[in-house]
Amino acid sequence: MTTVADADKAELHRVCFLLKLRPDRVQDYLAAHEHVWPDMLDALRDTGWKNYSLFLRPEDGLVVGYVESKDPAAMTAAMSATDVDARWQRNMAEYFEPAARPDAPLEFLTHYFHLP
Repeated sequence: MTTVADADKAELHRVCFLLKLRPDRVQDYLAAHEHVWPDMLDALRDTGWKNYSLFLRPEDGLVVGYVESKDPAAMTAAMSATDVDARWQRNMAEYFEPAARPDAPLEFLTHYFHLP
């Protein structure tokens, strides 16, 4: 029988993904993240996003996302099902390259090395 304590000890998977901003909108995108909506932050936490970080290469708009989760597929599915995520993605869409829709399913990069 799996207990809540056992579930809390489940291994977190480290996942990474890429997004592509329009280079002329990088500063606007950064400004939008200075005050992330409290209900968006709550939804991220409630759907299992742990240790979530975004990194930026400003010269070309490359965004690298990193998150830890017990179940990355369930985490992203649960987040995509929230109303706040739909609203956030609509607001963020103007900052991204047309082919890099922020509401598209995340494509996780292959994790092949980790130095603890």
